[in-house]
Amino acid sequence: MKGFVELLTVCAILPICLAGQGAPERHSLYYVYTALSKAVNAPGIFEFTAMGLLDGRKIDYYNSKDKVKIPQQDWMKKKLPADYWEKGTQSRKSKEQWFKVNVNILMERMRQNGSDVHVLMWKHGCEVNRMADGSVTFVKGVDAYSFDGKDFLSFDDKSMHWVAPVNEAIPTKQKWDMVPILNQYTKGYLEKECVDWLGKFRKYGDKELQQQVKVCEYC
Repeated sequence: MKGFVELLTVCAILPICLAGQGAPERHSLYYVYTALSKAVNAPGIFEFTAMGLLDGRKIDYYNSKDKVKIPQQDWMKKKLPADYWEKGTQSRKSKEQWFKVNVNILMERMRQNGSDVHVLMWKHGCEVNRMADGSVTFVKGVDAYSFDGKDFLSFDDKSMHWVAPVNEAIPTKQKWDMVPILNQYTKGYLEKECVDWLGKFRKYGDKELQQQVKVCEYC
């Protein structure tokens, strides 16, 4: 079970590659949330986890046992004030409750029984190209949900609509598409707020991040 959850998490992280000389540098900021339908009696496996990933490197972490958002890089701890972590903890607690409710809703909708462990995952974030002159260009944003490792629902930031690859996701798509302000916020977060945070985090950890070699990995 642990290997299955870790595989889902790893495959949610896009590969980070060495940029060729003169080519733009690709950078990314993603947040990955993973919720299990019930507790698993295995070390290191929690009903709910959340992590921030900068260029595929873990920068913060939260789990349903400790219930605290904690930095995973020294420069994150040094550069960000206490209230950032306090607010982040409250946000993660709120999302934990949201996931607990919705994983049960999806189990009913997908006609799954409670004897097996099911996994609901949400990944959202952005990617940019950074040129040699320091300018940054937005490449893409991702806001996607999966259930038991299969695509369930994703946001198309160009059309500003949700995409449902399976019939069970259609009710959620229709509900969310009927709230234009939600889709406007999602697009704004992916293309602006996420990009701003990515830039801040890269600036905060610039020296350490530049010293670490990035290797291409494909799931």
